[in-house]
Amino acid sequence: MEGIIVINKPKGITSFDVIKRLRKILKIKKIGHTGTLDPLATGVLVVCVEKATKLAQDIEGYEKEYIADFELGYRTDSYDIEGKILEKKEFEPIDYGHFEEILKKFIGKIEQVPPMFSAIKMDGKKLYELARQGIEVERKSREVFIKKIELLKFDGRKGKIRCLVSKGTYIRSLIYDIGERIGTFATMTELKRTKVGNEGLKNSYTLEEIEKESEKKEFLISVEKYFNFPKIEINDSKNITLFKNGQRCKVKKEDGKYRVYSSESFLGLGEIKTGLLKGYKYY
Repeated sequence: MEGIIVINKPKGITSFDVIKRLRKILKIKKIGHTGTLDPLATGVLVVCVEKATKLAQDIEGYEKEYIADFELGYRTDSYDIEGKILEKKEFEPIDYGHFEEILKKFIGKIEQVPPMFSAIKMDGKKLYELARQGIEVERKSREVFIKKIELLKFDGRKGKIRCLVSKGTYIRSLIYDIGERIGTFATMTELKRTKVGNEGLKNSYTLEEIEKESEKKEFLISVEKYFNFPKIEINDSKNITLFKNGQRCKVKKEDGKYRVYSSESFLGLGEIKTGLLKGYKYY
């Protein structure tokens, strides 16, 4: 068994808890997720099985869509509702239209400081490990890209946004920064990841559904179907042997990543560089 599984993660468990449960259900050890979701968060968690785990970083780099709830007027140490309230601050009433205009200022490339409660490592230690000890360290800002922010609901204090963002974006930090921009505090109260790349909630499975259908394996997406790279055929026996052995073979195609076939039979993923094709990670 190998391929990709799109999980609908429930609230209250970690991404690693999902992996542990899948290992038990599928009786497979080599399983990895492609982007952590906090216990508070629900929604799309893409999981790779067996050889497909080599492709986890590729999937992790895809755009992600989230729906997040927030509340103005207070901040917590984790930037979300599960953290300890550190401070409260009153603010001038904000109307719906003005709030939408503020959100537009965050579209595009922005600098974002990751929250202390995150899995980012500093000097070999994860930030959340330091945060739990009451230690706060200076974090470097990093560039992220906010492709879209849509205000779905706002009553002057509580609201809901939908956003499409690049890899590495923390929605908690985005909401925190929005609060600062309007002169108060903002805290994330709920988070749902609705999309990773082209995979959404509609084709995701709960852990209970996976357990129930574990024998049928209908939840498993093949690498061939998941990665929508262009197709390339190699039918020369020498080139097929070279490709299968992880060596380069000459082809007349533009540089890029491809799904490689021989007589319509899928051989694996490949990458062409300066006219030479080689198996790409998966192979």
